[in-house]
Amino acid sequence: MAWLAVAGGYEVTLDGDTLVCRNAAGKTLRSVPKAVREDPVVQGLKQLTEWLSRHETQCRADVERWMVRSLLVPAALLAEVWADDAWASAARNLVVTTPDGDQVGFLRDAGEKGIGIVDLDGETVRLDAEQLLIPHPVLLDDIDDLREFAAELEFTQAIDQLFRDVWARPADLDPATTRVSTYSGGHYEELRHLTARAAQAGYRVRGGYSVCRVFENGAVVEARSWVGSDDPYYPTETGDLIFTRPDGVALPLGEVGPVAWSEGNRMAAGLYAGRVVEKEAAA
Repeated sequence: MAWLAVAGGYEVTLDGDTLVCRNAAGKTLRSVPKAVREDPVVQGLKQLTEWLSRHETQCRADVERWMVRSLLVPAALLAEVWADDAWASAARNLVVTTPDGDQVGFLRDAGEKGIGIVDLDGETVRLDAEQLLIPHPVLLDDIDDLREFAAELEFTQAIDQLFRDVWARPADLDPATTRVSTYSGGHYEELRHLTARAAQAGYRVRGGYSVCRVFENGAVVEARSWVGSDDPYYPTETGDLIFTRPDGVALPLGEVGPVAWSEGNRMAAGLYAGRVVEKEAAA
């Protein structure tokens, strides 16, 4: 970004998301002088960095939503947004497949020449598919091989895909039961601490539950982990995990799909992990 003139002969610019200032002699200063902090140009750059931060966060959230919901993403859409570094950094190196699953690889670029991937043979390939799938890691049968391959190629992902914690439904689970109690009994000194942890992880709290919505096999499933509904300053404990349709009707666990099962348990385990361990140990 070019240097912009401000009051007092100073100039400012952005280095990444950091505001940098230099004096009239061209010397870069350690901090922005107080005399120019309220300059309209400086304020405008601050607002720009705040917007860019929000934009980057939203791009990552949208790409993660595509993955969690296993949505088909139009190749034309990827090509359109790839010029935006925030979008490109969010999607780059994610494992993608064609809708039929015949072609699998790491997404490297998108543009007029098509979608570029590195396939599992290490070859750069251009896809002519009109849509791509960013599969949830629980659906990747060869995830260990993909992790090893990504490490060899030094590919990093902005979105937790390959190294996202996943849960598979136990083979001995009673398919007719409707509750998972594995993460029940996690003590919190105050309910607000638990609801804040849920919010920080990106979950909505509604009706005493932390809620994770998953779109799978053409239907919406809500994973709900009990957090409590009393005074926010009262103690509480994590409760059972259940899965429901949007109308609130509980689903037998045998009807819960693999993505919903994994994401629901991921949510419940994350809330349980924040419990007051010291007091439990003393008890």
